Amino acid sequence: MFNTRPSGTTEFRVGENVVLAEGTYQGTLGVFMRLRHDVNWAEIRERTGVVRCHPVVWLQHANPVGGTAS
Repeated sequence: MFNTRPSGTTEFRVGENVVLAEGTYQGTLGVFMRLRHDVNWAEIRERTGVVRCHPVVWLQHANPVGGTAS
Protein backbone atom coordinates (compact mmCIF):
# COMPACT_ATOMS: atom_id res chain seq x y z
CA MET A 1 0.00 0.00 0.00
CA PHE A 2 1.27 3.46 -0.90
CA ASN A 3 1.49 6.34 1.53
CA THR A 4 -0.64 9.24 0.29
CA ARG A 5 0.37 11.73 2.99
CA PRO A 6 3.83 13.30 2.83
CA SER A 7 5.92 13.04 5.99
CA GLY A 8 7.59 16.46 5.70
CA THR A 9 6.17 19.96 5.52
CA THR A 10 8.39 21.22 2.69
CA GLU A 11 6.59 21.53 -0.63
CA PHE A 12 8.26 21.35 -3.99
CA ARG A 13 6.91 22.45 -7.35
CA VAL A 14 7.64 20.93 -10.73
CA GLY A 15 10.72 22.58 -12.23
CA GLU A 16 12.19 23.86 -8.94
CA ASN A 17 15.92 23.46 -8.35
CA VAL A 18 16.66 21.05 -5.53
CA VAL A 19 19.69 19.56 -3.83
CA LEU A 20 20.01 16.25 -2.02
CA ALA A 21 20.83 17.28 1.54
CA GLU A 22 21.15 13.71 2.84
CA GLY A 23 21.78 10.19 1.62
CA THR A 24 24.38 8.51 -0.55
CA TYR A 25 24.20 11.17 -3.26
CA GLN A 26 24.34 14.13 -0.83
CA GLY A 27 25.10 17.40 -2.63
CA THR A 28 23.61 16.25 -5.95
CA LEU A 29 21.81 19.08 -7.74
CA GLY A 30 18.70 18.52 -9.79
CA VAL A 31 15.23 19.62 -10.79
CA PHE A 32 12.10 18.41 -9.01
CA MET A 33 9.90 16.45 -11.42
CA ARG A 34 7.09 14.85 -9.40
CA LEU A 35 6.07 12.88 -6.35
CA ARG A 36 5.74 9.12 -6.68
CA HIS A 37 2.62 7.12 -5.77
CA ASP A 38 4.11 6.97 -2.29
CA VAL A 39 4.30 10.74 -1.77
CA ASN A 40 7.29 10.42 0.54
CA TRP A 41 9.37 9.70 -2.59
CA ALA A 42 10.11 12.11 -5.42
CA GLU A 43 11.66 11.96 -8.87
CA ILE A 44 14.35 14.49 -9.67
CA ARG A 45 16.26 15.03 -12.90
CA GLU A 46 19.91 15.31 -11.97
CA ARG A 47 22.27 17.64 -13.83
CA THR A 48 23.54 14.65 -15.83
CA GLY A 49 20.02 14.13 -17.20
CA VAL A 50 19.45 10.96 -15.17
CA VAL A 51 16.07 10.72 -13.39
CA ARG A 52 16.24 9.12 -9.96
CA CYS A 53 13.89 8.65 -7.02
CA HIS A 54 14.82 9.90 -3.56
CA PRO A 55 13.01 10.35 -0.26
CA VAL A 56 11.39 13.79 -0.11
CA VAL A 57 12.88 14.41 3.35
CA TRP A 58 16.35 14.30 1.74
CA LEU A 59 15.52 17.23 -0.59
CA GLN A 60 16.09 20.93 -0.02
CA HIS A 61 15.39 23.88 -2.27
CA ALA A 62 18.42 25.17 -4.17
CA ASN A 63 18.91 28.62 -5.62
CA PRO A 64 19.19 29.02 -9.42
CA VAL A 65 23.00 28.87 -9.40
CA GLY A 66 22.97 25.60 -7.49
CA GLY A 67 23.73 26.58 -3.91
CA THR A 68 21.39 25.67 -1.11
CA ALA A 69 18.80 28.22 -0.13
CA SER A 70 19.16 29.81 3.26
